[in-house]
Amino acid sequence: MDASARKFDILCAGLVVADFVGAPIPAIPDSGRLTKTSRIEMAIGGCAANTAIDLSKLDARVGIVGLVGADAMGQFSRAALEREHVSCDYLGVSETTQTSATLIVNVLGEDRRFIHAVGANAEFTGETLTADVLQQCRILCVGGFALNPKLSGENVRQAFQAARKLGVTTALDVVIGDPAPAWDMLQEVLPETDLFLPNQDEGRLILGLDDPSEQARRFHAAGAKSVIITRGGEGSIFYNGHEMYEAAAFPVEQVDGTGGGDAFVAGYLYGLLKQAAPVECLAYGAAMGASCVRAAGATTSVFRRDELEEYVQAHALKYRRV
Repeated sequence: MDASARKFDILCAGLVVADFVGAPIPAIPDSGRLTKTSRIEMAIGGCAANTAIDLSKLDARVGIVGLVGADAMGQFSRAALEREHVSCDYLGVSETTQTSATLIVNVLGEDRRFIHAVGANAEFTGETLTADVLQQCRILCVGGFALNPKLSGENVRQAFQAARKLGVTTALDVVIGDPAPAWDMLQEVLPETDLFLPNQDEGRLILGLDDPSEQARRFHAAGAKSVIITRGGEGSIFYNGHEMYEAAAFPVEQVDGTGGGDAFVAGYLYGLLKQAAPVECLAYGAAMGASCVRAAGATTSVFRRDELEEYVQAHALKYRRV
């Protein structure tokens, strides 16, 4: 099917979460003590949902594939997605468990802490990703892979294989709980993966390697066509077997890092939709990531399309070929 005839530019499949985000506090309170924060907000979260909303803000035609509970958090999540013009045609409802939820604790000068209830995401198998669904998109991005055992390596491998046969580009993002099964799951999926986007910490957990360039080479050797290792404020590494680039991050005053990696993924995929070169895609990703962390919430402050294009035109990405 011609790309212009497809209903969606991108389908984002995987984690949909209701986030409860606290503004930064000076320190974690001692047992039995209370610490005040300026606000606690409920926001849409989860890798797939965040990336879908960010892409929609960039005027991409996006659909979400996932599962929420039949509760207020599920209604909130659906409304948040629809408000940003993300299609929820393939967002199912579980009658047996709550919507996935995360409490995000931000402490000044420290990385985030997460308290997570898996909820409905634990029931998502990816069976919705049939050929009839896949042929409607140009890119399929699975977010949060390896956290949910029911979204197995075999299930995602079959979906990616079917997608590629239909001319769909496949992209994979991960969330690592137990690294032992994660590597086994990835070895099933990476040979059918066009773009793999873990962060450096995830790469370290999976492979036991600290060097992001070595992580990228290892994931490529396992079958991924192109690999991007994101490194937060230190930038990113790109490798496709022929060329490797080390790119910086754009400087930003970070308020909340939640969703920064998902915003990077959205920016990079936006570049792919434009058929941009890898370095230009890295610039879009870095700019989206920087825009995300300026405010609390995973999607609150991400650039819209005009803002992104203006920023990238005004700020040259620092990079080098390795």
